[in-house]
Amino acid sequence: MHVLDCGTLVDGVSDSPVANGQVLVDDGRVVDAGPAEHVDVPDDAEHVDHSDATVIPGLIDAHLHLFGSRSMEPFDWMRESSELGTARATADLRKLLGSGFTSVRDVGSETGLALRDAVDDGTIPGPRVYTSWRSLSQTGGHGDSHYLPYEWANSEAAGGGLADGPAECRKEARKRVREGVDLIKIMTTGGVLSEKDAPDQSQFTDEEIQAFTEEAHRVGIPVASHAQGAPGIKSALRNGVDTIEHGFYIDDECIELFEETGATFVPTLAIMHRLVTEGADHGVPEYGLEKASNARDAHFESTRKAYDAGVPVALGTDFLGPELVPHGKNALEAELFVEEIGMSEHEAIVAGTATAAETVADDDIGTLEEGKHADIVVFEESPLEDISNLHEPSTVYKGGEEVAL
Repeated sequence: MHVLDCGTLVDGVSDSPVANGQVLVDDGRVVDAGPAEHVDVPDDAEHVDHSDATVIPGLIDAHLHLFGSRSMEPFDWMRESSELGTARATADLRKLLGSGFTSVRDVGSETGLALRDAVDDGTIPGPRVYTSWRSLSQTGGHGDSHYLPYEWANSEAAGGGLADGPAECRKEARKRVREGVDLIKIMTTGGVLSEKDAPDQSQFTDEEIQAFTEEAHRVGIPVASHAQGAPGIKSALRNGVDTIEHGFYIDDECIELFEETGATFVPTLAIMHRLVTEGADHGVPEYGLEKASNARDAHFESTRKAYDAGVPVALGTDFLGPELVPHGKNALEAELFVEEIGMSEHEAIVAGTATAAETVADDDIGTLEEGKHADIVVFEESPLEDISNLHEPSTVYKGGEEVAL
């Protein structure tokens, strides 16, 4: 048993940081955490001195892709083998863990299931992986490879992620449950990096969305929806989707549905910011650059609207691995929450810990409370004073064990 003596503690639960805090850890779990005078520390507990540092729960990226790609050209993603992607994504997991992200939600990849299991059995170092494996799209939707002949785009080699009609959607959801996914990922609108659709175009019918959510909820896992335009956001929320990803065009009715359903919003500001500011230098197709530029201001405004209304907003980057959107730099999302949305530094940290944890079916992460995994990140330079310090952890613990940075 050991105790971390903290200069400042963010536990993910309290409304404000705790000065002179302690975290008591045993067998990889938190035994107690809070102000030092309230934590009952055994006499034989080993003390670890972080008394000049800020200590927070392990960070969570609630929306990324473990593609292992190094290109921003979608056609390259199709041509590269899953073996190459897995090898590169293994390196990406090390970067994520070293940067303080002790859990990630992979919302669409070929590699996620294998990587999750390899991390869990100790074969490779990395954050806890919660994965949807292959995402699901209607024919001609955001997840369709528009530049390929249909027969190729719907093949197993291309991901086999197309489904049309309630019966097919239900069966595809069941296939993923059979594979052991942690969530189902669907697309209820078009998107930026899909060639022949648009963010404001709705996709999947109510009956199709219901088929996905019924099958997922039957086995206790959530459904995430890529949803950028307001009609597609509303149809997702009305039909049981648990998290809305991106949300470029949120209106008042969307806000009401968030409040009614308790769904979490994962805006992924970071990828849009990088697409608009640097995408042209990194091979992003022209159609993607144009759509990102057109939606950027609305995206910020929608996120402010949701935040101001009290909608739970979680940290997620939509980072993929290439130089433009590299794993390891995922704290950019928290910077944008502070600089563009108006969150306090403490709120941005909570968005990347306690709130992000609400996107997965695991009650053991996201906060420093009794019984939870002792996933902890330490900062010599406090992110509560400058959120950009979130990029520079001095020590990372996963399951109570210090990670080699």
